[in-house]
Amino acid sequence: MTAAGADRISLLVRIEGRVQGVWFRGWTVEQARLRGLDGWVRNRSDGTVEALFSGLRDKVDEMVAACHGGPPAALVRTVRAEPFPPPDQVGFRHLPTA
Repeated sequence: MTAAGADRISLLVRIEGRVQGVWFRGWTVEQARLRGLDGWVRNRSDGTVEALFSGLRDKVDEMVAACHGGPPAALVRTVRAEPFPPPDQVGFRHLPTA
């Protein structure tokens, strides 16, 4: 048996391509909430979308995999993920552009 929380991870994800103006953030909020994840999503001034996904490892991995496709109007070129500290707040939300 593993220690409580051992299967929880947090990843900071950067999505590149045609990902702004195509409902990527709204889609991400819906998908993350369906998976019970904590974190946030926001546009970046460089044209990318950035998200922090935190929760059970399989659900976070599932969400990152979903980001490779995104909503129907998106054209995702690259998805990069790296470990990151978990968010301070519970739930998943949309943040202003950074």
